[in-house]
Amino acid sequence: MTTAAEASMMNPVALFMEADIVVQAIMVGLAIASLWSWAVIIDKAMRFSALNRQANTFEDAVGSGRPLEDVAAQAGPNPVHPLPRMLVIALADWREARTRGPLTENQANLLMSRIDRALDSLIAREGQRVENGLGVLSVVATSSPFIGLFGTVWGIMNAFGAIASSGNTNLATVAPAISEALFATALGLAAAIPAYIAYNKFSIDAGKFTGRLESFADDLQAAVARRLGGPTSPAPQPAHSSGLYDHSRREL
Repeated sequence: MTTAAEASMMNPVALFMEADIVVQAIMVGLAIASLWSWAVIIDKAMRFSALNRQANTFEDAVGSGRPLEDVAAQAGPNPVHPLPRMLVIALADWREARTRGPLTENQANLLMSRIDRALDSLIAREGQRVENGLGVLSVVATSSPFIGLFGTVWGIMNAFGAIASSGNTNLATVAPAISEALFATALGLAAAIPAYIAYNKFSIDAGKFTGRLESFADDLQAAVARRLGGPTSPAPQPAHSSGLYDHSRREL
């Protein structure tokens, strides 16, 4: 039959209430760190899911055969998602260059360079944006086990001090104090393990999303380069092939 002492050793509330003030402070800090990391985990999971879902919808619209002008118009002048924002930037620079008439080779190179810098800047900002919060997960994952270990060492030192002062080496006497100390390590691991797993997963997701942006930027630049490599006369094009998109090629 489980005694009252054994039951209290398995009760987290009892372990916290009976712990030393230093160990209690460590436990509270680890609990706050765990809650903070879980808030970041839930937020990042929802954000990545929304970003990838919107990206899939946008890429389906681009690959459907519709002119890019129509896709950009549907996204609006200031889209929130980076993929349609990249398209809006490229189309705006393209239209501005077209209004000036035929482009010389130097002007074409300047246009490509301007689009490249604008897209690279946007990708860099979005890369930082999707990585926001990962630093919290990294800190929690790396520091929580050591903080919990410090609480364990502190608690065991107190337990040995109690043994020395009482002269009683009975295990039943010191077991509660040792359990309180080890509970701090358990809290440290409970905070660190989910944060470590989530940090690695979201780091991979952030890299994949950034790569997705870079691939789309390459497609846009290739589309501009194809148009610049074609006839440079300012004669109007048919409505179905205006802008950067060419239905006959079925690509950007």
